[in-house]
Amino acid sequence: MILRRKSSRVRTGEVVALSGVSKVYPGRTGVRALDNVTVAFSRGSFTAVMGPSGSGKSTLLHCAAGLDRPTSGQVSLAGHDVGALREPKLTTVRRKHVGFVFQAFNLVDALTVWDNVLLPQRFAGTQPDRAWAREVLDRVGLHGREHARPGQLSGGQQQRVALARALASRPEVIFGDEPTGALDLATGREVLGLLRRFVDEFAATIVMVTHDPAAAAWADRVVFLADGRLADDLADPTADLVAARMMELTR
Repeated sequence: MILRRKSSRVRTGEVVALSGVSKVYPGRTGVRALDNVTVAFSRGSFTAVMGPSGSGKSTLLHCAAGLDRPTSGQVSLAGHDVGALREPKLTTVRRKHVGFVFQAFNLVDALTVWDNVLLPQRFAGTQPDRAWAREVLDRVGLHGREHARPGQLSGGQQQRVALARALASRPEVIFGDEPTGALDLATGREVLGLLRRFVDEFAATIVMVTHDPAAAAWADRVVFLADGRLADDLADPTADLVAARMMELTR
């Protein structure tokens, strides 16, 4: 059984920082997905990002991770000014410093669990840390399944592979976009427990978009967005507090 525990250790240093970030998508309507957002995520912290549909959650995640460039403002990722980087340097920074866990798992069906876990490091042209990769697989409960393929695994096991893949390269920050959205309640709770454990034991930094107050309650902090703006910032969240705040934002 994985116990929910929030670390009391003091964290220092900002791994990701957005300063005055706006994102406007071109077109006749000129949709402003983010509007002058300033927020930072510290090393060894677990932050949930919440808000009504269309509030800018995914856009915030994509800008913070260097997957999308803001229209204005500055994004600092592991000490790099994202706006000042051109491809392929930006790709190199992402591969070195960022891990991703998505709702859809995004595993390569033709590869084994082991090869999926090592794939980002091979793309980055770095020597895989095989000992650490084995430890990560053990810790996510996949010892003995290294040679299985994704189609032979349950949804929960596939998400564990995705989590191991994100952790195997020891990234500065892991971004999760609804990582438990496709899982049943019990399996989702196990995955959240694993995320919590890696924050507490290894000072991992996790930024997770979710719509679920119960999932957000595993985090140290919840950042709320509404209409592309930062609406609230809640420390030590509980499911009830998060749900109440979400109700206020959707009225």
